[in-house]
Amino acid sequence: MLRIKNVTEILGKHVYTSEGDYFGQIEEVNLVDNKIDGWKIRIGNSFMSMFGGARGVVVPHQFVKAIGDVFIINKASLPDRGESFVVEGAESAGTISGI
Repeated sequence: MLRIKNVTEILGKHVYTSEGDYFGQIEEVNLVDNKIDGWKIRIGNSFMSMFGGARGVVVPHQFVKAIGDVFIINKASLPDRGESFVVEGAESAGTISGI
């Protein structure tokens, strides 16, 4: 059965990748026209080097696989370890932005 959650219930949840790695914690939600556009996530130490020392990223909602007791994002959407990422404010909706 589908259980509808309020956005306030999601804030503070722990975020894991689809591979089971701890990614961070939900800080904010980005809304556009009353729909969820993306999630601001404070990244954990293990992923910080992947994003050039950024403390957080904005993950587009399309990369979210599940929301429940924890938040799961698609690991395939993350850049590889030497690959650069797009700085926040980029126009592409399919990029993860560093904060």
